[in-house]
Amino acid sequence: MPLTKEALADAISKAIDLGAGRNFKQSVELLFAFTGFDRKAPEMRFRDSVFLPKGLGKPVRILVVADGDMRLTAQRLGVSVLGTDQLRGLSKREARRTAREYDWFLVATEAMSLTGRILGPALGPRGKAPIPVPLHANLELLIKQYSNSTRLRNKEQNWVGCRIGVEDMAVEDLAENAMTVIEFVKNKIKRPLEGSVRIYVKTTMGPPVEVLYA
Repeated sequence: MPLTKEALADAISKAIDLGAGRNFKQSVELLFAFTGFDRKAPEMRFRDSVFLPKGLGKPVRILVVADGDMRLTAQRLGVSVLGTDQLRGLSKREARRTAREYDWFLVATEAMSLTGRILGPALGPRGKAPIPVPLHANLELLIKQYSNSTRLRNKEQNWVGCRIGVEDMAVEDLAENAMTVIEFVKNKIKRPLEGSVRIYVKTTMGPPVEVLYA
């Protein structure tokens, strides 16, 4: 039996209602619980980003690590930039603060080794792997892509989750984002969702609500 956008919208509405009343804008999260899978199988290893057609509903913090033309382009586009000279000067404490402050790290390919050495120990535990950017890549397009992307990540677990927006977004937009992530997961696990995956939605502080298959 298929999973419908209407069922997703209904579950999202319930989750938002159940989680209401907090004094901050909550994220809306999508969770997948898998059964009958080897947790060490490649299809269960999630280190992925998924572009959300309706965005995340709040600003995403991006840091570009680059020199030369890419550094100048990033500055022109108004995103935060760290040159390799500045990167070399970071203390371990400053590296940890930088890892906490930003959501995505777009790194010129020639700076990947240095970034891994200095920021890697702080980024790894947070699941924020640096993303290599070739010299002639369209940086503006990449920034737009990651400004509207969510992250799927787990550690040999039988579940994975991600943000699909915030509670004041239109339910229809949240449902469209959710369907995009669900389709990505379905293609990755290479089997029908029914009978092997239970799907839930929740707000940051609210209880999970299961999405019912039709």
